[in-house]
Amino acid sequence: MPKNLYGIVFDRIVTHFAFALGLLIFLFSFFAEITFWLEFNRRFNFIAVDYLIYTYEVVKNIDESYPIPLLLGAILIVLFALIFITDKTKAFRHTFKNETTFKQKLVPSALIIVIALTFTLFVNNEKAEQFENRYNNEIAKAGIYSFFAAFRNNELSYKEFYNTLSEEQVFKTVKKDYISPKVTFVNPEEPQILRKISNSDSLKVPQCPNVILICIESLSSRFLNSFGSDLNITPTLDSLANKSLFFTNIFATGTRTVRGMEAITLSIPPTPGRSIVKRENNGGLFTIGEIFKEQGYERNFFYGGDGYFDNMNTYFGGNGFNIVDRGRGFLLDTNIKTKRTNIDDDEVTFENAWGVCDEDIYNKVLKEADKTFNEGTPFFNFVMTTSNHRPFTYPEGKIDIPSGTGREGGIKYTDYAISNFLKQAKTKPWYNNTLFVIMADHCASSAGRWALDVENYHIPALIFNAGIKPEKVHKFCSQIDVFPTVFDLLNWDYTTNLFGQSILEMKPEDERAFIGNYRKLGLLKSDTLMVLSDQHKSDIYKWNRKDNSLKVIAERPSFLYKTISYYQAADYLYRNNGLKLE
Repeated sequence: MPKNLYGIVFDRIVTHFAFALGLLIFLFSFFAEITFWLEFNRRFNFIAVDYLIYTYEVVKNIDESYPIPLLLGAILIVLFALIFITDKTKAFRHTFKNETTFKQKLVPSALIIVIALTFTLFVNNEKAEQFENRYNNEIAKAGIYSFFAAFRNNELSYKEFYNTLSEEQVFKTVKKDYISPKVTFVNPEEPQILRKISNSDSLKVPQCPNVILICIESLSSRFLNSFGSDLNITPTLDSLANKSLFFTNIFATGTRTVRGMEAITLSIPPTPGRSIVKRENNGGLFTIGEIFKEQGYERNFFYGGDGYFDNMNTYFGGNGFNIVDRGRGFLLDTNIKTKRTNIDDDEVTFENAWGVCDEDIYNKVLKEADKTFNEGTPFFNFVMTTSNHRPFTYPEGKIDIPSGTGREGGIKYTDYAISNFLKQAKTKPWYNNTLFVIMADHCASSAGRWALDVENYHIPALIFNAGIKPEKVHKFCSQIDVFPTVFDLLNWDYTTNLFGQSILEMKPEDERAFIGNYRKLGLLKSDTLMVLSDQHKSDIYKWNRKDNSLKVIAERPSFLYKTISYYQAADYLYRNNGLKLE
């Protein structure tokens, strides 16, 4: 401000307000970072940016998970204390009575502006990452700077940031893994993976049972006794593991629900940046829903909250699924022609920030399944659960762990609700002709010490009922392979644009799993992990399953080229409309 305006009412108001606002931002972000770290083991990233869009769910979740009055009270007390101390030092009075001229202030102001522009234009947040230990890399960053860096970089161009090969080499490498007597490529010379799969013959007649997928929020394999846990909180799932096609070495592709949805429905390795579920132009894609459609199925997506969250309604609706959710007035894109059914108030017995409890969503599934069955139409129901999510609240009196006391209670209630759902389903005329698939969307812990913490991608998956023979399958595989396996079990002939393969048909040399976060892209084969990073980096590790450690090993060019090929092919197809139905 010009010198002759120092100390006027306007100057005093602006100075006090700006000073208080700056302090409030620093204090609030400090406490917010603590809660964010508890949930994700990271500084602010693009997840925090996304959460600004979905304020209802996020604010309600925070309110139910943390003592907000206490936290806000502490912030305000510290804020007023700092303002009081500042005032006692006579800092405000010195400011309003100083003799610095406008010209004298230009030099330090210009210096501050240059520093800000330099960091904005030339300093990447990733330059803080100078350590082998991922926790150290995250601690080395600044929270507020990380937030704005994520705001600017929530999508990454694969070709600009990662190692690449020629398109010809990429698709030649990828297609080689699909060569089989059952497979015929539609356009073998084109940069595509479109192919026809033949599973039926005179001995294998196609089957069309109803299919219900239960996608469980944040269920790590380490919580199940079937994987060595002694928590005894998943008796239903552990019992089902012995009666199912049970996959013991299956890995989630990512660390968020939208990544799990992307992997399951699009059957694609994770692309850098945000999930395709959250991107623009994500309708009219070739999903598993199209294969069900070809077989005459009705396709439904069930979610206990508002499917507006994380763009789920737009994605599923734009790809031919009917929507059943707890909508609060947000409408689907007007270009989407699918049906939307609301979970009404009289159908709700318990609700928290993320929506209705699992029992309520299952009751809605049963009700809608009855309707579709009575119409004589087979159905594919994608059911997304929410109870195993902070704040871990659920109806009291259902299990022996009090509501809201932690994740173990959330898991035990999730297991209880599945048991209750299956008991009710067994009374239905459509039960015997219904195939059930249960799988986690991702693990409870999304990050660890390592760039990609392998064990934190290990999830349970099982397929049962409708004549499926129980078997434990120990092959290394990925979320993207589950529904190609289902289509194989049902003896379907179909055209596919999916990256996944039937796990049952995998040869030992074909076994692999894709794991990643929004920047790191990994290919896991047995105990070897290749990780592609932005800034055109790659690292190869030996994974020790006993202690979950990674040890850098000598380069393997052929493994590197295969990893690049899969991820580059996935990005190429998405950006060049190669995932579209046409």
